[in-house]
Amino acid sequence: MAPHPAVQAIIDLSAGAVGGAACVFSGQPLDTAKVKMQTFPTMYKGFIHCIASTYRQVGVRGLYQGTTPALMANIAENSVLFMSYGFCQQVIRLAAGLHSDAVLSDVQKACAGSVASIFSSLVLCPTELVKCRLQAMYEMEASGKIAKSQNTVFSVVKTIMRTEGPVGFFNGLTTTIAREVPGYFCFFGAYELCRTAFAERMKCDKDDIGVLPIVFSGGFGGGCLWLVVYPMDCVKSRIQVMSMTGKQAGFFKTLMTIARTEGIRALYSGLTPTMVRTFPANGALFLGYEASRKLMMKQFDS
Repeated sequence: MAPHPAVQAIIDLSAGAVGGAACVFSGQPLDTAKVKMQTFPTMYKGFIHCIASTYRQVGVRGLYQGTTPALMANIAENSVLFMSYGFCQQVIRLAAGLHSDAVLSDVQKACAGSVASIFSSLVLCPTELVKCRLQAMYEMEASGKIAKSQNTVFSVVKTIMRTEGPVGFFNGLTTTIAREVPGYFCFFGAYELCRTAFAERMKCDKDDIGVLPIVFSGGFGGGCLWLVVYPMDCVKSRIQVMSMTGKQAGFFKTLMTIARTEGIRALYSGLTPTMVRTFPANGALFLGYEASRKLMMKQFDS
């Protein structure tokens, strides 16, 4: 027996939260390196140098700087993303004149994921803003761009509220949406195509392909996402961190300034730790999502 739509939404939301938490714990140090290298591309020779320098300057704590807002960001984003993903699939079935239980094609699922990402961007932007500022705080202080201050979640939130007001939490929202919409089309599309290929090769249902194929499919989807949207993510990180110093230019102006003054290569600074991180982190995301969703859906099997 299929669950009620409201119950289905709660299941998708809960499974997304489990996946989001798994994603953070498996990839936070490499995400920290990514943000640092995006914001200060000339400060580090590579991601190993970045991680080693951070460890030397601040210790292990420095590599996990921003874990609390990262957890909040990923749990909030993936809860809303996967809940909206289920809802958007129903909308696509309705638009295509399909039955409510009809199986969508991989491209249709990719479209559902792309539209769902608009809703998740609204909860992701404020929490990712706090995370990025915490991760780049040491470099901002060392370069003299901001005065030395407390680097806690509460102090960053308080500063944003005092200096920029509630609207300050949405610095970089346009760039976040511009990154998420094409990114999640590739993300869900590549994930579903990969699962389909495994299912055909193993001659089984997509839901029964096992742990390693799910992890690989999730990692492959994440890799495709980052290769497509990385320059936009770099601009987003720059806007969110540099807006600490005052009014920051918008997406196109920041993009053109980076390309003109630092070169196109600067837009890909930090890509290596991102690609290294994407397989374990996104593999854990989808494994957490699929396993917990399957467990909850079993309660409704007759």
